[in-house]
Amino acid sequence: MTEALLGFAVVLLLAFLRVPIAFAMGIVGTVGYALLTSTTASTSMAARLIIDSAQDYGLSVIPLFILMGLFVNKGGLSRELYNASYAFLGHFRGGLAMATIMACGGFSAICGSSLATAATMSKVALPEMRKYRYADDLSTASIAAGGTLGILIPPSVILIIYGLLTETSIISLFLAGFLPGLLGVLLYLAAVRYVVWRAPEKGPKGERVGWGERFRRLLDVWAILLLFFLVIGGLYGVFDFEPLNLTFSPTEAAGMGATGAFLIALMRGRLSFADIREVLTETAVSSTVLYVVLIGASIFSNFVNLAGLPEALVAFVEGLGLAPMMVMVLILVIYLLLGSVFESMSMLLLTVPIFFPLVTSLGFDPVWFGVIVVVAVEISLITPPVGLNVFVLKGVVGNVSTGTIFRGVTPFWIVDIIRLALLMAFPSIALILPQLLK
Repeated sequence: MTEALLGFAVVLLLAFLRVPIAFAMGIVGTVGYALLTSTTASTSMAARLIIDSAQDYGLSVIPLFILMGLFVNKGGLSRELYNASYAFLGHFRGGLAMATIMACGGFSAICGSSLATAATMSKVALPEMRKYRYADDLSTASIAAGGTLGILIPPSVILIIYGLLTETSIISLFLAGFLPGLLGVLLYLAAVRYVVWRAPEKGPKGERVGWGERFRRLLDVWAILLLFFLVIGGLYGVFDFEPLNLTFSPTEAAGMGATGAFLIALMRGRLSFADIREVLTETAVSSTVLYVVLIGASIFSNFVNLAGLPEALVAFVEGLGLAPMMVMVLILVIYLLLGSVFESMSMLLLTVPIFFPLVTSLGFDPVWFGVIVVVAVEISLITPPVGLNVFVLKGVVGNVSTGTIFRGVTPFWIVDIIRLALLMAFPSIALILPQLLK
């Protein structure tokens, strides 16, 4: 156990020294494994993991969902989502911010990436909110917070990675993410209402849209609904009837989604050869980065397991005599502290191999724990001083300080903590759909 704790400390030190987390975990894992066994065994283990990861059919789901999200972005579907949300909410005080939250929730359901959701919606929603003189803290915070929905509402790349790390059913994880994601949308809307109740001048009313125009804008989002139905419906056997008899695996669903998004963008005349090359290049780069991080995490996980840290941690917690729920609270406190200094994916890959054996030994459902971890990671995306969504937004907006954005996300951060507490107190919020449709 001592070797594993020392290795964990070295990884943290290297991360603070700006060494990429993938290399930090890979280096420490390889060296630590060599010290516990031999150099030959360590290099053989690392080489085997690299080859196995490159040949793993299950991992192909990652680039396919990334490809789908990028084609969706190129297809301009974010604008239609925002217009439809604005038609129903824009005339309320704070309505443009609420429309942004709703559009983020819809876009994340077919994108699966928080950073892509925040970056895309900032270009669509921010000009409208500035047109109506929304306060910078409310307008930017609604985009930063709404973007976090992209890692929970399925199809979610981070849920896929959690499933691959822990060998938990990705289909069950997707089902478990629905209601917590919807709860997040509702609580974010409540946060906007609270802000404009306290300071009405921060969110002036927009123009009222007639019912005819509202329904017309709803029809404009047919492509999004069709794509979502194709991917999620195929996963859960909606097409499993004569003569189709189709049920998709996660990889097949991702492939269908990527193909559907490509065809939609093509039919809308939004794709040039340069766009296709850009999408494919970005998919390759993003997937490569994720593969490298996953390989580094796997090497570090092997070292940690060989050093006996998970077993020692279980024995230590049992010796304390704490109630299982109190242990979960302590784990979440650690996540929230790490979230203030670590990027979300790094935090997930670094901690799940350590905490997962402990959590399952305490009798907690691995699907529920996955949702809890993802919500904790969501919170880290808007937690200072890192808050990756905040810095992405700052890079896009430019003329708004990070302090202003962090000040604006405070109400959203608070309702996220409330959502986390509700999921802890009532696990059925996450588990009811997987149990009903098992």
